[in-house]
Amino acid sequence: MRCLLALVLLLILNPARAQVGPSLPPDPTMNVGIHQGRFIGVVVGTTVVYALTSYFLGKTWYTKRVPFHTFNDNGEWLQMDKVGHATTAYAISRGEYELFRWSGVNERASVLTGSLIALLYQTTIELFDGRSEGWGFSKGDMVANLSGIGLFMGQQYGFGEQKASLRYGWRQSIYPQYRPNLLGHSIGSQMLKDYNGQQYWLSFNIASVLPVGPSFPRWLNLDVGYSGSGMTGGHANPPYFDAEGKEVKFTRYRQFYVSPDISLARLPGLNGTLAQPLVSAGQFFKIPTPSLEYSGLRGLRFHPLVVAKD
Repeated sequence: MRCLLALVLLLILNPARAQVGPSLPPDPTMNVGIHQGRFIGVVVGTTVVYALTSYFLGKTWYTKRVPFHTFNDNGEWLQMDKVGHATTAYAISRGEYELFRWSGVNERASVLTGSLIALLYQTTIELFDGRSEGWGFSKGDMVANLSGIGLFMGQQYGFGEQKASLRYGWRQSIYPQYRPNLLGHSIGSQMLKDYNGQQYWLSFNIASVLPVGPSFPRWLNLDVGYSGSGMTGGHANPPYFDAEGKEVKFTRYRQFYVSPDISLARLPGLNGTLAQPLVSAGQFFKIPTPSLEYSGLRGLRFHPLVVAKD
């Protein structure tokens, strides 16, 4: 949840310019050397966001300091936290890469710089965890962070584009009402804290991975998603009793999805300045589309537009 907060702050205060897809005309300013004004702005903006994120997390989340220690949380929240770490690390890597490319830094240096910045963000959070009561430095989190960064670096160095991307989706679930202090009181806090409402998607651009014809829509993606439900605690659900003293029990289960998606950066006409905030957000957040869900508890279900989180 702390890694998602860091990503939100990064996107709000330092929004990434969306990478121009191979099917769209390239930005002529991307290969003419360093654009000094942009470069200074990116460096200063990234530094300020990093400092503000670290300060905000230190003052609000990590208020009780203890000696540095490790913590094995690999079995918690049906591994939703681990997928979230990988997605956040991927998104920061890609966002920072695109900012440095926009400022005129060459391709290889931008890939490396964006990846190192993502590693800095995520490692800082883990070091905070290691000194905080209730958490600890998690080797599993670091493996997930490196996986997300590796997904970005491997594709950008190997293909020169992102054929597959990691995205975040959210739908409000019923579970925060049972443990609001842990899962969030408001919608904003639930988006960060309630793993039942979160979904993580691996989005493939079909035209980039399959031999399709020239008339095939270059903007069409196919997403494979993962989520969990029925969770009111990390490893297990604590007992909960309603107003009549009757125990309320929830079954914890995994959910898997398949859904079409849209690569906004590949849509003709959406590469102008006014559309950039929309295109940037569209890289990291799942656009609501029809989806097919499978779970061991409920079997196969179709969702016309939004995913029901029950």
